[in-house]
Amino acid sequence: MAVDREDITSAGEDSSTDDDNASQTTEDDPQVPQTQSHTGEHPNRPPPPPPTTTLRDGPRYELTHTMSGHTQSISAVKFSPDGTLLASCSGDKLVKIWSPHTGQLVRNLTGHSKGLSDIAWSSDSVFLASASDDTTIRIWTVDTGLTTKILKGHTSYVFCVNYNSVSDKLVSGGCDGDIKIWDATKGKGLKTLHGHLDYVTAVHFNRDASLIVSCACDGLIRIWNSSTGQCLKTLAESQNAICQHVQFSPNSKYILSTAHDHAIRLWDYQTSRCLKTYTGHQNSKYCVAACFSVTGGKWIVSGSEDGRVYLWDLQNREIVQVLKAHTDVVVAVATHPRQNMIASGSMDSDLTVRIWVDKSSV
Repeated sequence: MAVDREDITSAGEDSSTDDDNASQTTEDDPQVPQTQSHTGEHPNRPPPPPPTTTLRDGPRYELTHTMSGHTQSISAVKFSPDGTLLASCSGDKLVKIWSPHTGQLVRNLTGHSKGLSDIAWSSDSVFLASASDDTTIRIWTVDTGLTTKILKGHTSYVFCVNYNSVSDKLVSGGCDGDIKIWDATKGKGLKTLHGHLDYVTAVHFNRDASLIVSCACDGLIRIWNSSTGQCLKTLAESQNAICQHVQFSPNSKYILSTAHDHAIRLWDYQTSRCLKTYTGHQNSKYCVAACFSVTGGKWIVSGSEDGRVYLWDLQNREIVQVLKAHTDVVVAVATHPRQNMIASGSMDSDLTVRIWVDKSSV
């Protein structure tokens, strides 16, 4: 079932390299390393966690709200770009819209006939796109809760979806192995990209929408020209480290990926080099999300199969905080666009969405 975001592959040996010296490129992203050092890891167990920092200026996130209501595993949580709302989706066919500041349910978006795996906000926070096992993508007007467009074209579960920065296009990936680019205004398909041989588990536009990054259960990360549909570059984690989530960094110079060898990697995709690897969490089975946090420090935030949320210092790779978040696997995390706030969502035996705030910085 697509909603659980599972893969049956086993954890593999990390064959990537970590670099340690780099030049700052933008305020959003890391110093890019230049010196490489290889680190071998055992193939069938998590690598040892890096030391946890004791710096006083590290984050101090605390639980502020616990939201209940979903009746099946939560697959994604996303803050609206204006920061006023949080959307969550689940195997129960629903998108729920919440106030992250009060923890109150605002409304349900109903219409899909099967479970959902992903959601994406338009840049003006007016529309929301949802990807479903019913093979469709729906575009919703959030304030009314009504469907404005139904996008049809995938032949199997739609697993991931994202808007470009101006929100006139959508990109989606499905369990049919296809990536589709859509005209979000007209609700029409523009292009289909064929390049993966298995479930496409994540798709993301870069900042100017000239590129798309995708990953799939075939173990590959691909970079595409969004205008021509040409595959420009292919990255591979390692022989058995199947990538299941990928996104561009805020300045679009890097790619962040998660894989089933208990590792999150930061890539310079132009040189095909893995620059940094973040470890300490557990991830061998599910499509666990990770993301950047740049509002109160440069952190990498990820869910984990041990029910926790992990935060790393983006630059030195140290774990700066571990949130004892849920009683089941945390597959969904998101960071607020302006405030030091994290949302997390969990699976079967938990089924809650939780809001975390770094009150020390308020």
